[in-house]
Amino acid sequence: MYELKPLPFLYQDLEPFIDTHTMGLHYWKHQMNYLIQLNKLLEKNKFSFSYPMEEIYDYITSFQKEDQNNILFYLGGVLNHNLYWQSINPNQKEFLQGNLKDAVDQKFGSFDHFKRNWIENAMDLKGSGYVFLVKTPKGEVEIITTQNQDSPLQFGYIPLFCIDMWEHAYYLNYKNEKKNYIDNFFQLANFRYANQKYNEKI
Repeated sequence: MYELKPLPFLYQDLEPFIDTHTMGLHYWKHQMNYLIQLNKLLEKNKFSFSYPMEEIYDYITSFQKEDQNNILFYLGGVLNHNLYWQSINPNQKEFLQGNLKDAVDQKFGSFDHFKRNWIENAMDLKGSGYVFLVKTPKGEVEIITTQNQDSPLQFGYIPLFCIDMWEHAYYLNYKNEKKNYIDNFFQLANFRYANQKYNEKI
């Protein structure tokens, strides 16, 4: 079975922007539940657990039809959170660098324009979902939003960086002040993973 990846930081490392209690609930309750439910469905379908979790998207039609939507939901719930933890990692922080910085500048003009576009997308997202910075098959970058636990991998994109816009990510700290959560996200943002992932071959 698949296991929950360790966090790249301690719960308290995100304070005061995200408190320890929120992190504990988010990681051990929400993400863990997605993983438990995913493993149950995969076992039911006699899955071998022999390849990386990300590759399940390539084989989704091999599972029982009545289970496919639930597998996609719980799979996204695990993978999207893994990326979110990397995106708010306070350790070994990096700004946009190298090829990814060049791609962002080419697409958006500057980091400030990228940030403004990011905030607009996050504010416009209705209901639960995520905002992602993705790498396209052509090697360009885009900002996209997804609903619920949909992953960019379902649409042929490589996810590089994201913000979790489900209320459980921020409500205990920010209540209905979603804009404050989005603004403070950039106090925690770490592009280290994104810089590395962008340079990988598709």
